[in-house]
Amino acid sequence: MGACRVRIVKYPHPALRYKSKPLRRVDSGLKDMVRQMLDLMYTHEGVGLAANQVELPYRLIVMNIKSDLAAKEEEHVFINPVITVRKGLEEKEEGCLSLPQINAPVKRSQKITVNAYDLAGQEITWELEGLYARVVQHECDHLEGVLFIDRLSPANLLAIRQDLSDLEAEFAGDRRLGLIPEDRLITARLAELETART
Repeated sequence: MGACRVRIVKYPHPALRYKSKPLRRVDSGLKDMVRQMLDLMYTHEGVGLAANQVELPYRLIVMNIKSDLAAKEEEHVFINPVITVRKGLEEKEEGCLSLPQINAPVKRSQKITVNAYDLAGQEITWELEGLYARVVQHECDHLEGVLFIDRLSPANLLAIRQDLSDLEAEFAGDRRLGLIPEDRLITARLAELETART
């Protein structure tokens, strides 16, 4: 990726609906992507970020529930994550850096087990609960092209309908100004990036 800089894309950008592909290797380019993703996450005061939120088609998520660069011990990277166990159910409010200023209650498993690889290329298995479990579930959804708004009840979705319409109008305006390429060009770029690393 070199000097290329990533940015967070907002709903309804098509990259957010792109199903991510597994990564084959860990190298310096991937480590650079991860650092950029973490820096963006901190800049926007988020606790998690998935690769397709920055227009990268890879099964890669980063997380720091303290949203603080100083809290390095809470900085985690999951490469090719797979949730293997889900237990319990609870409903709590969520937001998303790709849907700024929108929050709504989402039902998620209380406890999960996730298998993944870390930046050293080592396989890891984590049993998570609470906010850790919720963030990983939210970000793993992103890798499948699923947004938290897809999991809302009809009433809760209706409550944020105007906010979603505002984001859709902003996206359409940016596209008219030439700031966002056509869908086919975005898909072609994602496919090219995918071929290079998956």
